[in-house]
Amino acid sequence: MRASLHRIPALLLLLSVLAGCSGKSLEIDVEPVDSSAATSRQLGWFSRAAIDAWLRWNVYRKTRSGLVALFAIDGQPVYGAAAGWADIEAKTPMTLDTRMRFASMTKPVTAVAAHMLIEEGKLGLDDRVDQYIPEFAEPRVATSQQRNADGNFTTVAAAPAPTIRHLLMFASGIGPGRVADTELGQYWRANGPRNQATGTLGERVAKLGGLPLFEQPGSRWRYGWSADVLARVIEIASDQPFDEFLQQRIFVPLGMRDTRFRYADPHPEEIATVYTQNESGELTAVVNPDNDQYYPEGGSGLISTAQDYLRFSLMLFNGGEYQGVRLLSAMTVRLLSQLHVPDGVLASEGIEGLGWGLGMSVMANAEASVLAGHDGDFGWAGYFGTTFFISPSSGLVGVVLSQNEPGPHSDLPISVYVVQSLAFAGL
Repeated sequence: MRASLHRIPALLLLLSVLAGCSGKSLEIDVEPVDSSAATSRQLGWFSRAAIDAWLRWNVYRKTRSGLVALFAIDGQPVYGAAAGWADIEAKTPMTLDTRMRFASMTKPVTAVAAHMLIEEGKLGLDDRVDQYIPEFAEPRVATSQQRNADGNFTTVAAAPAPTIRHLLMFASGIGPGRVADTELGQYWRANGPRNQATGTLGERVAKLGGLPLFEQPGSRWRYGWSADVLARVIEIASDQPFDEFLQQRIFVPLGMRDTRFRYADPHPEEIATVYTQNESGELTAVVNPDNDQYYPEGGSGLISTAQDYLRFSLMLFNGGEYQGVRLLSAMTVRLLSQLHVPDGVLASEGIEGLGWGLGMSVMANAEASVLAGHDGDFGWAGYFGTTFFISPSSGLVGVVLSQNEPGPHSDLPISVYVVQSLAFAGL
């Protein structure tokens, strides 16, 4: 797989010619990081033609309903492409402004919100979680993921207690993570926020406080509910509902006019349809996509567009400032994008070379990674086949989107990462 992403196959060259792809950029409505910013660098003609051909090829083969890609170099948006349909049946085309489900690409937004409060002195990286959520007082850690003879989980005291730093590192011991086939994993699933029939974010997160942690805080990376607990901490520290904080402090200042939680979208009928593959491998619409919740999660739930999320990405690329609006200091952006967990991110899925910073992934070893890029690149991906990346050393920033829910008959979301590889090849 690594070779297929890092090298452009000869067939793709042929496809770009046969498809008559000019590689011409769509009109982009995203301002550069600075009104006076300019770059002489562009994606090469071949890279642009190959991206366009690849997007069209995936739609033609019906592996994806549609895809969108948007890139900037040195803080200047330079190329956008879209292919296929936001809704196949209605023949609604994908565009750079199509609103889509971003799922786990909510997590970096939550991390930025937390860092803003840390800079303001309302949060501390090493504050204990129970300073804000009392239900996390005296946390316990399971010594086994299977129940004991009494039907309970044997536990020991957490040492140290989980902190804000642990939440941002995804090393808080809060589960269940990507694999939940143990009894402890099943217990967390059954009692997790999404399995609670009703309740605010605060009420749902409070119930997590009594569950046994999976491991001692700080000992390993785990893809659990850390971001959702962090969202509740943000509510308490800011004395403001989480969704309102994001809207007033991040989305409006950055000009992210089409970004909000799905339940708050005024025109849900215009959100791109999510598809998956049926037993015959054909695309079929998903009636109730996973992650559709009715409370503001910290780890998922945002609706956004390629152009909106590029604004957010360019703010991070530019050291916390975009178009004269500063959300974070450059020092904080360096801190959150440094390696704090050196390895083990998505290791259970056979992915190597990824570490974690304070809120998003960081490329730890590009040579070992299946993903194109350089050491120090940072970003994250989403459940429905979305990804974004920021490459400080190369100057490339990208957002690549599809809307395909993983299922028993679905393939891996390789298509978006091929686009990422083609963009790097064009520098």
